[in-house]
Amino acid sequence: MTVYLVGAGPGDPGLITVRGLELVRSCDALIHDRLVSLELVAEALPDAIRIGRKRLDQTEIVELLVRLGRRELEVVRLKGGDPFVFGRGGEEALALAAAGVPFEVVPGVTSLSAVPAAWSSHHLLRSPTPPARSTSQPSSSSATSWRSPIGSRPRAGRSGRQP
Repeated sequence: MTVYLVGAGPGDPGLITVRGLELVRSCDALIHDRLVSLELVAEALPDAIRIGRKRLDQTEIVELLVRLGRRELEVVRLKGGDPFVFGRGGEEALALAAAGVPFEVVPGVTSLSAVPAAWSSHHLLRSPTPPARSTSQPSSSSATSWRSPIGSRPRAGRSGRQP
């Protein structure tokens, strides 16, 4: 069977991926961290083994993943956010690979993208500011002349004077 390293999303149980939720609902063993919503933990089968993160350190979790994976159970390691963004999923994947235990990564929505979307941030609608560019106009000065990519007038500096 397989160990699945699944991202639970940024806290809201509605932000887990469809694939992640399917795996939680069908697994034999669920090992979750403390950032995972208890609503998602409750989605596991009634007879599934459930182990919360606060009981084990990272070394014990890796050993448990390998041990359960070798017992040919469908194991879900449910992690807040995405397993590889601050989630130590890389350590777990390397240990599983070294032990010859099949695994699959199911990415999760990270707070990096979820928070601005949830707040309907205007930053998502704005195009990036184009970089400044140098003009190669001959001048008596050896300093580079900078021209604003948006308009023909450079912006005033901190002192209010034109550069």
